[in-house]
Amino acid sequence: MNFLGGIAMKDRTQKIVSHLWFDKQSYEAAEFYTSLFPDSKITNMTTIHDTPSGDPAIVSFRLWGQEFMAIDGGPHFKFNPAVSFSVNFDVSHYKDAPEMINEVWDKLSDGGTVLMPFDNYPFAEKYGWIQDKYGLSWQLILTDSGEERPSILPSLLFIDHNYGHAEAAIQFYLSIFKNSTAGQLARYPAGMDPDKEGTVMFADFMLENQWFTAMDSANAHEFNFNEAISFLVKCDTQDEIDYYWEKLSAVPESEQCGWLKDKYGVSWQIVSGEMDDMMGSNSTPEQIARVTQTMLKMKKIDVEALRKAYNMED
Repeated sequence: MNFLGGIAMKDRTQKIVSHLWFDKQSYEAAEFYTSLFPDSKITNMTTIHDTPSGDPAIVSFRLWGQEFMAIDGGPHFKFNPAVSFSVNFDVSHYKDAPEMINEVWDKLSDGGTVLMPFDNYPFAEKYGWIQDKYGLSWQLILTDSGEERPSILPSLLFIDHNYGHAEAAIQFYLSIFKNSTAGQLARYPAGMDPDKEGTVMFADFMLENQWFTAMDSANAHEFNFNEAISFLVKCDTQDEIDYYWEKLSAVPESEQCGWLKDKYGVSWQIVSGEMDDMMGSNSTPEQIARVTQTMLKMKKIDVEALRKAYNMED
């Protein structure tokens, strides 16, 4: 497996960033996604040379005020609904939310695959789950909650061997990340077979000011968490890198270039903000190449080793 760390970070105000792995369509997809939502734009594009995946493009973009990153990493990983993105169209914040959700659904439907029909449900006046033409999954919901939540939330689906572990996973993540809090929790009632009474029907939680949702599903699925969607954690110090690495990494064979997998199979990238400066426009091509080649040999990011490569120190 070829892994490439998040090395094009420009805005460090968001601690955790959703990272999307494409074959070769990262910029095209970013253009499409930024056309769907307000407060959205492509913020940066970088090409990294001489990696195991060739010369991949890394695209940073904002969707409805939230940072995302995407990479042309090759055909190694494919999106699946184990991680999707919930999009709340809240009437209390946007009066035209009913028109907005219809328009976005129509655009995502072009070349996409419906997973749950766009319809009225007991929990929402309008809801639908769809995979777009790139394979990325979206859950669109029309709400009128008035709550302060971001419009787009990464959503984790706990299935197969992970079934029934959503609540434990939430507590695990809350114990690791600072500035975190539990949100809503709704459990399956009796009679919702194959789902067991008491497992998580819906929950949301915040890690470092980034909201997530999670649910259990006992239905048969032929997919699970993989590296196609990872969560990039921006660290200011080596101690912080060491902390998250020790707490999260549970699959040694998946450790590469700052990437790791936790005990549930969710992929994370534990990265250095200082490395972003080294890869910036003030650096020479030779400095960028040395940092890149040094990083590609690492498992956990070693900031001091990157500094030495940048400055050509032994």
